[in-house]
Amino acid sequence: MKIAEIMTRNVRVVSPDRTIQEAARLMDEMNVGVLPVCDGRRLRGMVTDRDITVRATAAGLTPDTTRVREIMSDNVVGPE
Repeated sequence: MKIAEIMTRNVRVVSPDRTIQEAARLMDEMNVGVLPVCDGRRLRGMVTDRDITVRATAAGLTPDTTRVREIMSDNVVGPE
């Protein structure tokens, strides 16, 4: 089986410069718990609902001013 046979196409992504509030709204709209973080066509990381609710809240970060790049996981490995 090839990845292309089972992968999701037309994936919505979020920019690292967007706020975590905007990312959370997009997750809610799409009913997903994770978004790829892309700068143009380049994958920069992933942000999860847990990153937003636990990491950001525990650190006392403000959702409408905190940028996705501040809480995203950036050690993502993709297919070659």
